[in-house]
Amino acid sequence: MKVFITGASSGIGEALAVYYAAQGVTLGLVARRAEFLQGLNERLGGGHACYPLDVTDAPALHDAAGDFMRRFGAPDIVIANAGVSAGTLTEYEADLAIFRRVMDTNVFGMAATFAPFVPAMKAAGGQRRLVGIASVAGIRGLPGAEAYSASKAAAIAYLESLRLEMRPYGIKVVTIAPGYIETPMTAVNPYRMPFLLPVDRAASRFAAAIGRGVSYTVIPWPMGIVAKGLRLLPNWLYDRLFANAPRKPRGLLE
Repeated sequence: MKVFITGASSGIGEALAVYYAAQGVTLGLVARRAEFLQGLNERLGGGHACYPLDVTDAPALHDAAGDFMRRFGAPDIVIANAGVSAGTLTEYEADLAIFRRVMDTNVFGMAATFAPFVPAMKAAGGQRRLVGIASVAGIRGLPGAEAYSASKAAAIAYLESLRLEMRPYGIKVVTIAPGYIETPMTAVNPYRMPFLLPVDRAASRFAAAIGRGVSYTVIPWPMGIVAKGLRLLPNWLYDRLFANAPRKPRGLLE
C-alpha cells in the first residue's frame, strides 16, 4: 500500500505517518520543515519519500506527486492534512494577511494536493481514497475564528463536491472533521476542550474510517453528536449560546 500525507511533520499528520508505517505502508511525506521530515523518516526506518514544500505551492506539489508516482506508482490513499490555525478578527486589518494564509493553506492547499494524483488514480482503478482533514469548526462559525471556521466550512463543501465527481470512478472521498485532538495546534487553546483525544488514538480511528471509505465522520464520536446538535440550532439560540464563547488567541499557528 502507498499513502501520501501532507502536514506530516507534526500533529495529526505525523501520527498518521507513524500508524501507516507500522502497517508496512510506503509513504510520501510532505511538510515545510525539511529537518522534521528527515527526522520522521529516520524514526520510521527510512525508505519513505520526503518532500519539503508548502502546499500553497501547486507546482512544487505537482513535481512531488510526479516523483512519488514514478518511484512507487499511483497512491492508494492521499491525505490532505496540512493546515494552519489562527484567531482572527475582521476589524484588524493586520489579520487580513493571516486570513488569506489560512484560506490558501486549508482550502487551496487541499485541492492542490489532490489535483496531480486524480488522473493516475482514475487510470489505476481499485479502492483508492482521497482524504481531507476538515474540522468541527467548519460546522458553525465560531467567534474569533472567522478565517479558520470559514476555511474548514469551505473544505467540507469542497470535499462533498469532489466526492460526487469521483463517484463514477470508484474513488472514495473521505471527509474527516476532528474535534479536539492533542496536537501543538490545540495546546495553545486557553479553554476547556471537551472529549480531547490523544493524537495516536485519533490516528488509528482516522485510519479505520479511511479504510471503510466513509463519506463523512466526526472524531471523536461524542463530538459528532454535539456537532449535529449545533447544526440544528436556530440562529437566535446559537448566537445567544456562543456570543461569549472563549476565543482562539489571535495570530497564526502553522
